[in-house]
Amino acid sequence: MFRRIAKAAILLVALFSLAACSPKLDWRTVQAPLERYKALFPGKPDKIERRVPYADQELLQTLQAVKIDDDIYSISTIQLPANQSAALTKLLTQLQDNLLERAKASGGQVITQESFYKTVDRQRLPTKDYFLDFKVNGRTQQLMRVRWINRVAPNGDSWIYQILSLIHI
Repeated sequence: MFRRIAKAAILLVALFSLAACSPKLDWRTVQAPLERYKALFPGKPDKIERRVPYADQELLQTLQAVKIDDDIYSISTIQLPANQSAALTKLLTQLQDNLLERAKASGGQVITQESFYKTVDRQRLPTKDYFLDFKVNGRTQQLMRVRWINRVAPNGDSWIYQILSLIHI
């Protein structure tokens, strides 16, 4: 019995290892100095910039994303100037509500989990991960994980990062 379980476990590890070495996933570190981050992507991301309306102004939103088959991996950034830092909480809540409420309206179930992330200087800072489960006929079709991180730059500007992975099952 133990040998069967051990063989099954070894087989699963081997399959996951082969999947991780898939040529579709060409993991690379992507540096975005203007947006003040460095991240690991499973391929070369495309970069898109757009202006988003907020409180009688337009804020620049930058998106770096890569699509592998039907799966999407992305990081979106918005810079909020230091003189508007009082609006940070409201803007962050608006961004979160927009995505999460649209997901719920599409039949998605949202699960929140307390988590941590590490900064470049290895600090562990708290955050929340949101897992969205989209089902069709009771069966999961898509899973999304999204996280928002806020960082304050030395000049007082606030940067909002939305990190998203959308996986098709």
